[in-house]
Amino acid sequence: MRSPSSHYLHLLTLTLAVLFSSAPGTVTSLVAADDPLAAAVESVRKTHDEKQLQLVKTQLEQRIAQNPNDAGFYLDLARVQEYFADVSEMRKDKKAAAEAVDKAIEAVERSLQLNDKFADAHSLLADLYGRKISLGNAMFAGPKLGPKLKEENAKAMALDGNNPRVWASLGRQYLMTPKMFGGDISKAIESFQKSLAIDSSQDETWVWLCKAFQKQGDKGRAREAVQHALSLNPESPFAKAAADSLNK
Repeated sequence: MRSPSSHYLHLLTLTLAVLFSSAPGTVTSLVAADDPLAAAVESVRKTHDEKQLQLVKTQLEQRIAQNPNDAGFYLDLARVQEYFADVSEMRKDKKAAAEAVDKAIEAVERSLQLNDKFADAHSLLADLYGRKISLGNAMFAGPKLGPKLKEENAKAMALDGNNPRVWASLGRQYLMTPKMFGGDISKAIESFQKSLAIDSSQDETWVWLCKAFQKQGDKGRAREAVQHALSLNPESPFAKAAADSLNK
């Protein structure tokens, strides 16, 4: 009979084999973790490779079918759906992006139904409300979803004020909200810098800091920020697009 540790290693090997055989040449190196699927979610965040995204989405849906009361799996599924929205937006397909955002909102709301004390989930929901506003008619969606966005960020901050993702989400709120409704570039920069002071390894937050500096008119500091992002994640399509926009 296999020992428990031997059985675990067998499952780990099988999972990695599925990842590599299903998407040959596209899967980046996965960091060792207690759950290989968690590492795979981080891998697709870095690359936004569509084949990887679809594979990880399928695996998460299988996990959810087996563990329907696990809030974490729904949260990861929401993140993956948001990455699908990113891919669609890069293709200028707003309809597909909006559909992916709606699916992400549905997943994160389910996560919060199961556990409403998770700051990351509230921050993600705030970000998704912001995405929904930008992809729809802002004149109609803004007044409806804007207050919800602020409410979710406030909940996240109350739950974990030392969470870098919470500060990054707050920064996006200040950056993307029109000035007449409370937007503030300086506060956005402060929030992103606070987030990075807690965890400087967040390549996406460096890109958002770049965008904030760019919006402020400081291209020098914007370039420094995006170069930092690229040094952390050279494959990032988000960072590459931000760097290209600075060269126009």
